[in-house]
Amino acid sequence: MLRRRRLLAALLTAVAVASGIHASATPPPRRVAVTVATHDLAAGSVLAAGDVAETDFAPGSVPAGLVASPQGRVLAAPLRAGEPVTDVRLVGRALAASYPGLTAVPVRLPDAGMADLLRVGDRIDLVAADPQGSGASVVAAAVPVLALPPADPVGGAASASGALPGRLVVVGAQPGEVAPIADAAVRYFLTFAYAR
Repeated sequence: MLRRRRLLAALLTAVAVASGIHASATPPPRRVAVTVATHDLAAGSVLAAGDVAETDFAPGSVPAGLVASPQGRVLAAPLRAGEPVTDVRLVGRALAASYPGLTAVPVRLPDAGMADLLRVGDRIDLVAADPQGSGASVVAAAVPVLALPPADPVGGAASASGALPGRLVVVGAQPGEVAPIADAAVRYFLTFAYAR
């Protein structure tokens, strides 16, 4: 009888300990699925399915402006492996919103090699040069480079489809600079100088 009581007491003690451990154990932390880059990506990259994947973040560490399905979108700036894909990293309306008061304006530089010298975040002066040789003038000063869309696959030369030579660069301009930039883009050759 004593042996049975000891066995029953041991069993009840084990149940009590297990119940206490279960009651005091904290549940696993809640996680949030976040789309991140699977490898380093250059500015101007068009995101493909293999470039991004979902991983779990703790709720307090999730950045604002996440993009759930960024495939097919163009990167405005480089993205490191494991870095979340947010709206301000992609060419689009949110990019301009990160520069209050500025308007995103695409301009075509006539030589794609010139655009290769630029990096997102550079501040440049846009210079319009008259092809007839009557001079050059600054049409916008110290504008930030917001994005460098991918170069034309034909290497900057005019294509059979009628695409213009050169390469697009997206800059942030003051509202009063948009019309002069657009006018210069169709009448002159645009080049740039690094702003001080």
